[in-house]
Amino acid sequence: LQPNNDTWVTKNPFRADPQVYAKAQKIGESAYGQNCARCHGLEAISGGIAPDLRYLDVKEDGDEWFIQRCHHGSVRDGKVYMPPMGDVLGQKACWAIRSWLDTVHSDS
Repeated sequence: LQPNNDTWVTKNPFRADPQVYAKAQKIGESAYGQNCARCHGLEAISGGIAPDLRYLDVKEDGDEWFIQRCHHGSVRDGKVYMPPMGDVLGQKACWAIRSWLDTVHSDS
């Protein structure tokens, strides 16, 4: 999968090619289960510990927020709410997870 991990982009590059996007979604489902589910819940259904990722803005509307949070994590008042995962997972895995999250999006 593309992109390289040197220059982080702000919109999901996998959406440009339907075959690549479908592959990214499968990879993202596995990566989510291994790296995100313990806090964000199985199938992205939060149990209250962390945000329910099914409600992220869809497609490009939520891409920039998602990749910034995945890459840099979240710290407020000196407390780590989400560790930075960019160096751990890399850009490809973060965008694959985002691709899978598009498949479980909910408006309610």
